[in-house]
Amino acid sequence: MDVLSKSIIFVGGKGGVGKSTSAAAIAWQSAKAGHKTLLVSTDPAHNVGDIFNEQIGGRTKEIADNLYALEIDPEIETENYIKGVKNNIRGTVHTSMMEEVNRQLDTAKASPGADEAALFDKLIHIILEERQHFDKLVFDTAPTGHTIRLLSLPELMGVWIEGLLDKRRKTNENYTALLNDGEPREDPIYDVLRERQERFSKARDILLDAKQTGFVFVLNPERLPILETKKALELLDKYHLHVKTLIINKVLPEKVEGAFFQERKKHETKYMDMIKETFPKQQLLYIPLFSQDIISKQQLEQFSQHFQEGDAV
Repeated sequence: MDVLSKSIIFVGGKGGVGKSTSAAAIAWQSAKAGHKTLLVSTDPAHNVGDIFNEQIGGRTKEIADNLYALEIDPEIETENYIKGVKNNIRGTVHTSMMEEVNRQLDTAKASPGADEAALFDKLIHIILEERQHFDKLVFDTAPTGHTIRLLSLPELMGVWIEGLLDKRRKTNENYTALLNDGEPREDPIYDVLRERQERFSKARDILLDAKQTGFVFVLNPERLPILETKKALELLDKYHLHVKTLIINKVLPEKVEGAFFQERKKHETKYMDMIKETFPKQQLLYIPLFSQDIISKQQLEQFSQHFQEGDAV
C-alpha cells in the first residue's frame, strides 16, 4: 500500500466501517517496521483504546514497541483553546472590558465550529512540534463530516486571518498617519495574528505535500458508505487534498452458504463493481470480514497482514 510510505497518514470514513481498526493496523505495521509511530485519535468515540485493550487518554502513552497513542478530547482542547485566546488578548483590551470579553469567550465554547477550531489547533501542534519526536504520525479521524471540516480549516482560516491582518494593517497605518509622526505602532494583536497565519501556512504546506502526507478512506461494500465516500473525496479535492487509497473493509468470503449469506453476497458483488466504477483513480485494498471483533494485538496483526498480501488493485 503506497500510502504506508508517508510520514503523516490520515484515516477517515463513515462511522462503523472499521476506520479506527484500519488506522490502528496501519500504525501497528509501521511500528513493527521499526518506525517510531504516534497514533492519534480525534474521533470522540475513541475506539483506539478498546482495540489495544488499553486506557490511553489525553497524554501520549507507549502501547507497544515503537508505538505510542494519544486520544484528543474535544472538550478539553476547546477549554485550552479558549484559555489561550484569553491569554493572547490580556493586555490588549482595557481592564474594564475584560470581564465582558471573558464572558463572551466562555459562551463561544458552545458555538458551532469551536471544537473543530480547537482540534485543529492541537493537530497543528502535533504536526509542527510533536512530529519531531516520531518517524510517523497516523490520525484516526472523526466520522466523515468532521474530518472534512477539520482538513479544510487550513485553507479557510488562512484566508480569514489574512483578511484580519489586512484590516489591522490599515488601522495601524491610519493611526500612524493621524499622529503624523511616521513611527509604526507596536501592535500585539497584529503579532498574534501574524504568528497564527505562519503556523496555518506551515500546516497547510505539510498537508498538501503528497511526499509527506497521505489520506486513506475506509468504506464497506454498501451503498451509503460508497456515496458518502464519493462526496468526501470530491469535497477534499476542492481543497487540493487528494485521497489515493481506499480500504474496502468487511468483505464476505468468495463462497458463502445459506440463503441469507448468498443474498448478501449477491448485493456485495454489485457494490464491489460500483466501487471500481466510482473510484477508478484510487488504489483499492480489500480486507475480509473477520469472524470476531478486532480487540487484541494478535487480531490486529492478522488484519494488518492484508496490507501486504496482494489484496490491493
